[in-house]
Amino acid sequence: MSLDGLASINQRIAAIQATIGSLAPTPTTTTSDAAFAQALAQAVDPAASGTAAAGAARAAGTSAAAATSTARGADGVPLALAGYGNGKIPADALHEVGSTGHRLWAPAADALESLIADAARDGVTIGITDSYRSYEAQVDVAARKGLYSQGGLAAVPGTSEHGWGMAVDLKLDDAAQSWMRTNGGRYGFVEDTPREPWHWAYQG
Repeated sequence: MSLDGLASINQRIAAIQATIGSLAPTPTTTTSDAAFAQALAQAVDPAASGTAAAGAARAAGTSAAAATSTARGADGVPLALAGYGNGKIPADALHEVGSTGHRLWAPAADALESLIADAARDGVTIGITDSYRSYEAQVDVAARKGLYSQGGLAAVPGTSEHGWGMAVDLKLDDAAQSWMRTNGGRYGFVEDTPREPWHWAYQG
């Protein structure tokens, strides 16, 4: 079986697992899940069992998998995180951006880490003021800043890109803002919210 075929199988498994995970309040992974993932991978393609097992383990929802999977659902939500719910993602299912203490979905965190390092090489400093935002934090922001739809600066709690670990608020001076507008897209980040030049969403 080709690697494309394995990837397709792994994405389908991930979608099924995400659906199942959304039915439970907290996703769990047991040793038997990992064993099943490995057995499935071995059955599908013995020669690629290591790669396929890693993909199937991601689909099973392990924390390590959530840190590396790049698969997304039709709505753009990372499949490895979908089962947790917006703003309900545990810290170990996210990835720290360098040593900043800020966490994002792993592909976004890795891209932002590279972006910040490359900006620094260009003499530009980019800071982070906010990243993943729990549901409770989204409620707090909405109460303090008002809903965006009503002229405020907050998404309806449970709908924020921050709640999926896919958005970051950056500390940007004029030079950094200009650098981001020129280069952010190369790292998958877009300035997608009018009136919020500090808000950058990862679209990969």
